[in-house]
Parts: sequence; structure tokens; C-alpha cells
Amino acid sequence: MWYVFYSEDVTNSLEARKKARPAHLERLQLLRNEGRLLVAGPCPAIDSEEPGPNGFTGSTVIAQFDSLAEAQEWADHDPYVEAGVYASTTVKPFKQAF
Repeated sequence: MWYVFYSEDVTNSLEARKKARPAHLERLQLLRNEGRLLVAGPCPAIDSEEPGPNGFTGSTVIAQFDSLAEAQEWADHDPYVEAGVYASTTVKPFKQAF
């Protein structure tokens, strides 16, 4: 089943994001290589694809897992969690309509 991951950043997360980004992207690439990633990306803090020093307020990922428990386990071990980038992550089942 598909699951949506909505993560919200802590205040001033940009430097921690930059440091943890390679490991974060590597995990997402593994899902993509397995055909289990629908979409993933950050939420800019301003109305711009390149927010510069304004940074990001969070991220959204939609990926396929066997269960909610497995999806939550994956979310709990994200490098952004370990680096203190995310203040919280919500994981919910997602049914793709289009």
C-alpha cells in the first residue's frame, strides 16, 4: 500500500538539512530503484523553488510499504530525523486516485 509521509522541520533547519541531505536522498533513491517511490520533495519556506537562506519548512514523501508499521519504522530512521531536522513526521495510508 502507498503511504504519505508529511514531515515538519524544526526552526532554522537549513544547515542540518544540508549535512544530512546525501544520506536522506540515498534512502529515497533505494525506494525509487525498487519502484516504490511515487513522489518526494521539500516544502520551501517561501513561494520559490529555490528559497535560498529561507530554507524549507518540511517534506512530503509518498512511498509503498507492506504495512503502516513498516512505513513508520522507515520514517523513524530517516537521516533527517537523526540529524534533528524534523520536529515531527506524520505517516498515513494513501490511496492514489489519479
